[in-house]
Amino acid sequence: MNAPHDTAIMEGAEALTHVHRSLPHDSAERHVTGTAVYIDDMPEPQGTLHVVPGWARHAVRGPLLAMDLDAVRNAPGVVAVLTAADVPGLNDCSASFGGDPVLADKEILFYGQVAFAVVATSRDAARRAARLAQIDVGPQTPIISVEDAIAADVTVLPDYQFRRGAPEAGLASAEHRQSGTFHVGGQEHFYLEGQIALAIPGEERAVQVHSSTQHPTEVQHVVAKVLGVSDALVTVDVRRMGGGFGGKESQANQWACLAALAARVTGRPCKLRLDRDDDMIMTGKRHDFRVDWSVGHDNTGRIRAVDMTFFARCGYSADLSLGVVDRTMFHADSSYFYPDAQIRSRRLRTDTCSNTAFRGFGGPQGMLAAERMIDAIAITLGLDPLEVRKRNFYDWARNQTPYGMVVEEWQTLHTIVEQLEATSAYWQRREEVRAFNARNHVLRKGLALTPVKFGISFTLKHLNQAGALVHLYTDGSIQLNHGGTEMGQGLYQKVAQVVAEEFGVTLDKVIITATSTGKVPNTGPTAASSGTDLNAMAARNAARAIKDRLIAFAAGHFHCSPETVVFANNQVRAGTHVISLAELAKLAHMGRVHMSDAGFYASPKITWDRESASGRPFLYFAYGAAASEVTIDTMTGEMTVDRVDILHDVGRSLNPAIDIGQIEGGFIQGMGWLTTEELVWDEQGRLRTHAPSTYKIPAISDTPAEFNVALYASPGNPEETIYRSKAVGEPPVMLANSVFCAITDAVASLRPGTVPQLDAPATPEAILKAVQAMRQAGGAR
Repeated sequence: MNAPHDTAIMEGAEALTHVHRSLPHDSAERHVTGTAVYIDDMPEPQGTLHVVPGWARHAVRGPLLAMDLDAVRNAPGVVAVLTAADVPGLNDCSASFGGDPVLADKEILFYGQVAFAVVATSRDAARRAARLAQIDVGPQTPIISVEDAIAADVTVLPDYQFRRGAPEAGLASAEHRQSGTFHVGGQEHFYLEGQIALAIPGEERAVQVHSSTQHPTEVQHVVAKVLGVSDALVTVDVRRMGGGFGGKESQANQWACLAALAARVTGRPCKLRLDRDDDMIMTGKRHDFRVDWSVGHDNTGRIRAVDMTFFARCGYSADLSLGVVDRTMFHADSSYFYPDAQIRSRRLRTDTCSNTAFRGFGGPQGMLAAERMIDAIAITLGLDPLEVRKRNFYDWARNQTPYGMVVEEWQTLHTIVEQLEATSAYWQRREEVRAFNARNHVLRKGLALTPVKFGISFTLKHLNQAGALVHLYTDGSIQLNHGGTEMGQGLYQKVAQVVAEEFGVTLDKVIITATSTGKVPNTGPTAASSGTDLNAMAARNAARAIKDRLIAFAAGHFHCSPETVVFANNQVRAGTHVISLAELAKLAHMGRVHMSDAGFYASPKITWDRESASGRPFLYFAYGAAASEVTIDTMTGEMTVDRVDILHDVGRSLNPAIDIGQIEGGFIQGMGWLTTEELVWDEQGRLRTHAPSTYKIPAISDTPAEFNVALYASPGNPEETIYRSKAVGEPPVMLANSVFCAITDAVASLRPGTVPQLDAPATPEAILKAVQAMRQAGGAR
């Protein structure tokens, strides 16, 4: 793997000290030594009780006829048993449209739904007691699959579409027309730290909640709603999470509510930590889709028109399906211009856990469907898929998306692909792959180079804002707090680098504190790859406000021009005077200068109007490309990823080492989604893949033997983002599309001209099935 360079980059005429450097994650040493404190590591307050959810283990869907909890209440160590009747406020933990009961009431909506909660003196006692419940649920045939939901015509939200031009006419007049159905699987978040919350009761119905959540403000709102108190009585704190990936954006609400409810009922601190099996069964996943597509194109592979319908399995409630599936539609073009297009969606209700946010938030599913269409065009025309991709890229004349946004930075996409084409030796390796396949009958190789164009911003405009609280103390130390949450991605470190840069101090002077709704209110989730874009800008605005006051004070105190006041090396130069920042802070304090500020930032240019399907949903696009080479065994379906080359656009990186880590991790997670991570529900609606024994995430041994990752040498984000950087959290997931397309390429080599019947994930079983279908069709080599 390529090592990130660690050279100072010039910002204008001034060399920056901290920004654009590869500096360690603020908790790196604590992570590797095991001293980083997560919620389950915190010392438990005296008298802490433990909460365990209970559920109908033998029922899937139906009316809740009876629930006998006497044996549970009488079990050793049990202090209380909570049901829907114990909720003083609203029995709903939804992030959006409602319909998510904290505790089941009158009916069971899916296998694993929480029906009651046990509060006991130990976690073991609570777990044992929870299994003693007798729950009677009326029989009802569950709706499980997308096809079940289509047949039953049940949705959680109204249908939605984008339309441009006359796609029907375009399809009819095109030289070639193809269509197909493509299934894209879901994905379990599999964060290392499971869902957990610790609630500590305070005075006058107040409660402090330590929650492993990406959205502290939402947990605050929902807990307050469930307890029937004002938001100001609920404080939510988050120091760090052991992973989130979107699974702790809305899904953390329920567990915080149950801990807080238990604390209210018992008057004692209460902690809830889900078992891994319960976590996987009870919480939502990445949405899985059926995609029906048609494409019209000419003899060169250039697209004339597309018609795509995305059928999303949303689960029993809406949760975040409005935004997730919208983003699928926003990325159904991948990097390609569609002259005429109709992109439709149906958000289907099924009797399964409610699917939710996942890294990429629907974008990966839309982009993968587009890549399937490109591969189908290339295979049937006998062309190289990369040539077909390049012919359909956005360019200066063809630069408007199906939803009307202009792709302003299209040249970056072209440049990245051209550079990767050269550095990965794509065309030489294409010939080597052909030669290998010509002399091998069992093993087959595949090669693919695929692009990424990912929109950055929340498509709900009001979420594109952030706050920060910065304090400068009289000893020169700085306390930093903002609304972003740290889940291992390095957000805290990047924001600290920005603040240290602004004050001209060493990083040890910047003290990072836990995210807290008591310090920064009304925040959005740390999601949509916007954590640094929003929170670093808010923190910089706060730091600059304090600096401006100090500059004005120093200029007056030392009788010099404000332009001569410079902050650097823990010192301040004011004219001919040089003093430490601590000394200036003391002087400013004596001069009654305010050295605290609540910074704020709101993203500009976001104008998307969903009702009219018009406007600008994204501030900018992040770009990238990946070339992947795979080998499949046609006798077993086994697959190895032999080599991966990545070139990715992060603008002018705030921290190259952290960004490269995000790219590597995002790619591997995407590769897992597309190759090994298969979710299986049985006909009764029970999740069968609910543990590491039955659900396979990538291991270190799955990392490509040759893995080359480089940052694109960007001149900087053309938008005025923090130090001209670009977001990096989600876009790398879609680099893994190259692996799926390479597998498709390998299977297609068995029978040129025939598109493989391969759905995602391309597990060994799926690959073997596709290989057998090719051979049964005849003519396979």
